[in-house]
Amino acid sequence: MSPVLLPAGSARDIMRFKGTKNYVATDDLTVAVNAAITLQRPLLVKGEPGTGKTVLAIEVAKAVKAPLIEWHVKSTTKALQGLYEYDAVSRLRDSQLGDERVKDIRNYIRKGKLWEAFTHEERPVLLIDEIDKADIEFPNDLLQELDRMEFYVYETGETIKARHRPIVIITSNNEKELPDAFLRRCFFHYIKFPDPETMREIVEVHFPNLKGRLVTEAMKIFYDVREVPGIKKKPSTSELLDWIKLLLNEDISPETLRENDPRKLIPPLHGALLKNEQDVHLFERLAFIAKRQG
Repeated sequence: MSPVLLPAGSARDIMRFKGTKNYVATDDLTVAVNAAITLQRPLLVKGEPGTGKTVLAIEVAKAVKAPLIEWHVKSTTKALQGLYEYDAVSRLRDSQLGDERVKDIRNYIRKGKLWEAFTHEERPVLLIDEIDKADIEFPNDLLQELDRMEFYVYETGETIKARHRPIVIITSNNEKELPDAFLRRCFFHYIKFPDPETMREIVEVHFPNLKGRLVTEAMKIFYDVREVPGIKKKPSTSELLDWIKLLLNEDISPETLRENDPRKLIPPLHGALLKNEQDVHLFERLAFIAKRQG
C-alpha cells in the first residue's frame, strides 16, 4: 500500500537534515533521513549499540524544528498502547462510587504516542525506540496505522486521523527479525560503526579543546581493543567518550597510554571500555601471557 500524501506540510516544506553541531552525520545517513522524509515512510535504523540511533531522532527534530514524541518500547509493550488504552477497571470503580465521570467514556481513554503524534498541531518527529524488544507481532500490529495515518477508537466510535504525517524514526538492535511486511513499508539504514576520521569529529564535538596527541593515543587503544579476538562486547562510541572524560579527569598523559599495548595489557581505567567480567579476564590473561613472554 502506498503512503498517504497529506496536503498540509508536504515533504518540500521541511528543512533538509544535514546533521547538527552536536551530531556528526555521515553522508549516507543524511541521504537516508532525507529520503525517508521525501517518501513519507518510516526510517528504520539499525546499528551497534552506541552508534547514535536514538539520538538521531532527537537531532532530526532539532534540525527540522519539529516537536519530538518518544515511544520507548519494552518487552511488555503492546501496539495498542501506542494508539490508546481504555481503563475499564477505573471506570468500574468510579461507577461503584457514583462518580459522574463514568457518564463520559472519554474520561477513561488514555491517549498513546501515535494518538499524540497524529493530533499534534505541528508535524512532529515520532521516535519508536527499540522496536525489536517487543513481541514479534508488535510491528505487524502497527502496519495499517502507519500506512493510513489513522485508527479507529472502538469505545467512542471515532476515527483519529493525522493532521500532519509525522516523521517516523524506528530503531532496532537486531534482537529479533522484523516481519517482511513491516520492512517493505520502511526506508532502511544501517549505521556503520564510525571510522577513525568520523570518530575524531565526534570526539571534537564533545571535547573541542582536547590535545591531539591524547585523542590519537586513546583512539588507537580504543580501536585495538575492539579488534581483540574473543572480546564479547566491543566498546561503543559512548564508552569511548566516557573513557576520554576519565582520562582527562585523572590527567592521564599520552605517554602513559602509549606504554600500554592494548592487545597484551589491560588499558588504564578499563571499566569505561570493558563491561563484563569475561572481557576483563581476557585482557588479564593476555597481560599475564605478555609478562611471561617478556
